[in-house]
Amino acid sequence: MNKKYLELLAKDFPTIDSAAAEIVNLSAIRSLPKGTEYFFSDMHGEYEAFLHMLKSASGMIKNKIDLSLERSVAAAEREELANLIYYPDKQIKRLRGEGRLTDEWRRLTIYRLIIVCESVSAKYTRSRVRKSIPRDMVYILDELLNVTDDVVKEYYYNEIIMTILDTGIADRFIRSLCLLIQSLAIDSLHIIGDIYDRGPRADIIMDELMKMRDIDIQWGNHDISWMGAASGNRALIANVIRISMRYNNFDLLEDGYGLNLRALAVFAGETYKDDGCELFMPQTLDDNIYDPVDVRLVAKMHKAITIIQLKLEGQLIERHPEWDMSGRDIFRLTDFDKGTVNIGGQEHRLLDTNFPTVDPADPLRLSAEEEELMTVLANSFMHSERLNAHIRFLYSKGSMYKVTNGNLLFHGCIPLDDQGGLMSMSIGGEKYSGRELLDKLDETANRAYFLPQSEEKSKAADVMWYLWSGATSPLYGKDKMAFFERTFLADKSLHTENYNAYYHYSEQPEVCGRILQMFGLDPERGHIINGHVPVKIKNGESPVKAGGRLFVIDGGISKAYQKATGIAGYTLICDSHSLNLAEHKPFIPGESEHTPAIHLVEKFDRRMNISDTDKGRELLEQINDLSELLRAYRSGEIKERRALEL
Repeated sequence: MNKKYLELLAKDFPTIDSAAAEIVNLSAIRSLPKGTEYFFSDMHGEYEAFLHMLKSASGMIKNKIDLSLERSVAAAEREELANLIYYPDKQIKRLRGEGRLTDEWRRLTIYRLIIVCESVSAKYTRSRVRKSIPRDMVYILDELLNVTDDVVKEYYYNEIIMTILDTGIADRFIRSLCLLIQSLAIDSLHIIGDIYDRGPRADIIMDELMKMRDIDIQWGNHDISWMGAASGNRALIANVIRISMRYNNFDLLEDGYGLNLRALAVFAGETYKDDGCELFMPQTLDDNIYDPVDVRLVAKMHKAITIIQLKLEGQLIERHPEWDMSGRDIFRLTDFDKGTVNIGGQEHRLLDTNFPTVDPADPLRLSAEEEELMTVLANSFMHSERLNAHIRFLYSKGSMYKVTNGNLLFHGCIPLDDQGGLMSMSIGGEKYSGRELLDKLDETANRAYFLPQSEEKSKAADVMWYLWSGATSPLYGKDKMAFFERTFLADKSLHTENYNAYYHYSEQPEVCGRILQMFGLDPERGHIINGHVPVKIKNGESPVKAGGRLFVIDGGISKAYQKATGIAGYTLICDSHSLNLAEHKPFIPGESEHTPAIHLVEKFDRRMNISDTDKGRELLEQINDLSELLRAYRSGEIKERRALEL
């Protein structure tokens, strides 16, 4: 081993005893049961439902309560205890109002919470648990959770609990215990794309994700759209605003990110003042709390930004003939005098023919007012500190895919042709497919955001738009983005967006096996985990496909999809014993604090330890390095440092 590396390692472990102690510590950690991994996908801004899933660990906390207390505590009391763990502040306030917040209730509740916490923390080291405890409660909770003598345990508990009550810190202590249970219930979190759009407050979801200790994100096409907008791509800036207008999500834009939409409101109000904009009325799923806007003005803003987006997308398509998207340059195919558009060789009449800012001789050119508006909006995106903090987090924790613990995670697809072969995409004059394509797109996405302003940065940001809607985009995975047809044309056959052949072939175990091998995984034991495509369970579809090799876990957390799916989302849960799917019911605040249906989908042959995971292999490498350091100490190659030197 390189001596310089060993010398660097020796700075952290300067003696034989310190290196040996760390080897013992790491070996002990490897023998513990693996932590519970949670896989979520397609939250689409539904912050209340998603936060409930996090607080409840998708029902697993309730399971722990039942396992620990079902013999001694009635079902209704166990349900109340679960709700207290999820929402301690709200429940304590409610109980105080009902006159039930007595010292006897506090004493019994603390005792029960400690039992649940012991169960949840059993697979962690004492050090790991201490790091999760609020600083001012570390000593008390550490003592309570680590009494091992059953003879003195009850007496010890009672003495500490009575002291907590006497000192008046019981309510704060209960809250700390609840938050500790929440923290320990989820060891690691995998977000398989589409945090943004449709739902009201993706920014609140991002705030919560930034608090998580162990998290990774696989970008979805909606995330890439926001990342591209923050990178300065004006077509994507228009796109994220358009989608927010469609769902009337002003709170996200203005309160969440401080984006200034006044210029858009003024422009739309003047330009379309005599236009009812009926086709652009918002689909309101959630009311704005901080920024209510009259829906007639929203419709005008929605139309204004839609026209700008279509122009900007046409410009992008003309700049990149290698994408072969001329058929999607809609405004070049439109006869504005006749009010028709030619798609696939057929003319179709537009449902709306009022385009005051479009010059039929040069339909892709922004008017002077539109150009000025886009400059204002782009500056607002560039200077939003909170938006850019969230985007940087998406970059730091995110990627196009992740290989972890035998699983391959990506949001959409590996683009395949009709024969099941890999489709390629041209980037910078080179063609890429399969894993190489995802690696190249990962690199390109980073260049789009982090490069200084330049032509190279702009080209990379253009690719972000293609990732949003291109036919060979692994994140989009459809032949076209038909929002123009859905908005302006009555013929519903034109509204169809056909999925990539991946979605057909990936239901075959051998195809999944080939994809897993492409990423260095075992084709017989590995899993592919995707989101993106809502699973319509009410139509008999299953999230488990290809004989258990593929999991599609978009079950409709977004309200926009729940009528189609029949449920309100999935969580895939991998603990040390098994893989489970939590099937969620629609979330209604105050009414939906209930446990989802949890289905066993795969039972492991034996209990999995940390040594069986990627983390365990990393720890083994550290143990090997430390063992080499021990050898160097004992041979005299590296000198120990005495206590005085330290």
